Amino acid sequence: MLKSKTKWIVRNPDQNLTQMLVNELKITPLTATLLVNRGLNTVDSARYFLFGKDEFHDPFSLKGMDTAVNRIRAAIEKQEPILIFGDYDADGVSSTTLLMMTLRDLGANVQFYIPNRFTEGYGPNEPAFREAERNGIKLIITIDTGIAAVHEAGVAKELGLDLIITDHHEPGPVLPEALAIIHPKHPDSTYPFRELAGVGVAFKLAHALYGRVPEHLLEIAVIGTIADLVSLKGENRIIAKKGLEKIRLTKNIGLRAILKVAGVDLASINEETIGFTLAPRINAVGRLEDADLAVQLLLTDDPDEAQSLAMEMDNLNKTRQEIVNTITAEAIEEVEKNFPIDTNKVLVIGREGWNAGVIGIVASRLVERFYRPTIVLNFDPVKGVAKGSARSITGYDLFKNLSTCRELLPHFGGHPMAAGMTLKLDDVAELRQRLNILADEQLTNEDLIPITQLDEEVLLEDISLSTLDELRLLAPFGMDNPKPKVLIDQVAITSMKKIGSDQNHLKVLVNEDGAALDGVGFGLGALVDHISPASKISLIGELSINEWNNIRKPQIFIHDLAVHSWQLFDFRGQRKAHHVQKTVPSENRKIIIFNKEFLEKMNPELRSEVIFIQDIEAAKAFDGASANIALIDFPPSKDYLQALLAGKKPARIYTYFYKEASDYFSTFPTRDHFKWFYAFLLKKGPIDLNRHGETIANHRGWSQETIKFMSKVFSELDFVTINNGFITLNTGAPKRDLTDSHTYQTKQAQFALERELLFSSFQELKGWFDQVIQESVESEEAIKAWI
Repeated sequence: MLKSKTKWIVRNPDQNLTQMLVNELKITPLTATLLVNRGLNTVDSARYFLFGKDEFHDPFSLKGMDTAVNRIRAAIEKQEPILIFGDYDADGVSSTTLLMMTLRDLGANVQFYIPNRFTEGYGPNEPAFREAERNGIKLIITIDTGIAAVHEAGVAKELGLDLIITDHHEPGPVLPEALAIIHPKHPDSTYPFRELAGVGVAFKLAHALYGRVPEHLLEIAVIGTIADLVSLKGENRIIAKKGLEKIRLTKNIGLRAILKVAGVDLASINEETIGFTLAPRINAVGRLEDADLAVQLLLTDDPDEAQSLAMEMDNLNKTRQEIVNTITAEAIEEVEKNFPIDTNKVLVIGREGWNAGVIGIVASRLVERFYRPTIVLNFDPVKGVAKGSARSITGYDLFKNLSTCRELLPHFGGHPMAAGMTLKLDDVAELRQRLNILADEQLTNEDLIPITQLDEEVLLEDISLSTLDELRLLAPFGMDNPKPKVLIDQVAITSMKKIGSDQNHLKVLVNEDGAALDGVGFGLGALVDHISPASKISLIGELSINEWNNIRKPQIFIHDLAVHSWQLFDFRGQRKAHHVQKTVPSENRKIIIFNKEFLEKMNPELRSEVIFIQDIEAAKAFDGASANIALIDFPPSKDYLQALLAGKKPARIYTYFYKEASDYFSTFPTRDHFKWFYAFLLKKGPIDLNRHGETIANHRGWSQETIKFMSKVFSELDFVTINNGFITLNTGAPKRDLTDSHTYQTKQAQFALERELLFSSFQELKGWFDQVIQESVESEEAIKAWI
């Protein structure tokens, strides 16, 4: 067996709905299944998702939009100074950039301000507002922030500043008192789409100010929309689709500079380019320094400045990666030493000196490793404050649970799956205790097993270029429209190997009923050593088209692998007992030895693990369930192995079967051999075997062992008497069959056993073990239970 890293759950959509979409839209069953899985289970909704016109909702249907637009237009007309108050992540940077472009284009007297993550923290703050008022600002517009700024809104009112809040984060129980709040989730909102990113809300404001859809801003809007992991349905899907088209043709000097530094070909840009290349570089600036740099890059018209800023941003991203790796290692140590997952359903950890700008990434890493809701904090003992970020798992709403602890969290905000917060150092233990109590009430042990949701189980014969081309209609992929993940179950391996400079990636070719498929698993190279080539494997991953040298063919990017039945690893004839420690997984490892002389030859480090099977009763008592069994030496008989393994469902068997001397290649005397030897003794009389045994053997072309063996068999049958090496025929002895001799039986059994266990083919040996283990009877139930 080979266990998967996560629990696989294949969705089971309504087959009637799936077939309806197949019939009405003339699409493949796989595409129809994906649509139904995404809630697009009517012909109209599915047709619109695949082929519909990209139409935006009226921006004035957002509550407060008319008030905000009138106030901004008045400020433009009077040339009143306007301050855009943004945020330091990719959504905030793109939001700030988009509105700066809009207001500059409309002739406004506008500037922007993004708070410093380290000295000011998240969101609007009183000192920044007071400084704005001293600088003559009359209107503040928040972007991607502000819905929780109740106190700061009061400060703005006190200072005589008009405040317009645009945000998309979850509203709290009390809303700020502002001139206007533009928020798709406003309690009084009837806006038809509630899942806009911060930059999506800014785009709607720009739409209202222009009086038309500002198509030229979509290349900026797509950045925050994809980076902030909002639902890629509705207007977000339109922004993502059209934005990707625009950014591939962008004339923006800053965008072109950073994409060039990152080695991106503009024509190949897709949602992953935004999520894994562009957004991390933008985020790195705000995580380590001031996010102003990123806004300046996107706004600049100077190619030299763009090149310089792009290089600086790229270097900051490399520094960020190093810092994240260091803190992650320390955070893992903190969890394992002080807050083990068996007693903590929610991880709340922190240390002094951890960079507050990257701990959100560290929290995500810990969720991947431990699969627990996680809060990572930076401790500031001088101020007595802890500042941190949180990431969650399915089934635990972070925002809802943190909301029950508001008195401990003077500053916090976020979503069900992610949040940021500030609290007193003295309250960290209390927060940890409360969240764990809530988690005990809400999360079962089953909830804490990582899950991979799969769209469908597919057969190799159903994977074609035309099918994969059709799947591209569902792009761009993201939240609520994830890249399709499929299960390919129980297929044979044609070839399998490690690839890459460090041999840490996997390349495999699988086949089923004449159909074949290439697979690549990045970071899965080590699994090659744990998969027997004769095994059937199940794999999950993303289907794609591999295009190379003008040749296109289907492939799968493998995320995980499993082998559901027991596996045989054949090391017969190889002197590798000293490799057991490296070869056989330590988990539930059982090292079996049948002969005492091999105990002394075992690696001292492994000797404590050795199980000595000295008789049949010990073999029957052996617990081999789910074990990785190493059979080091050759058993005395087949009965030992049958007693050891019958019905015990091992995970793997590693066969070494060492034997000092083989009976298989020595001469096994036939009845004619015995007949000649008997006639020879009858003719020659008593013979001294010590003196003449070798001569007799050489005369016949036998080994001396053959003469000794036949002599012992005759003695056990009372055909001869052997005294001090002299063998004398007993005339008149009754007839008996050779098989009555225990020595004959033993050698015959060993000869047959060696033929079956040592000198059989791999498939013959596997078949023999299958019979013993009764795998054929139990495998079907095991496979169904696994999936």
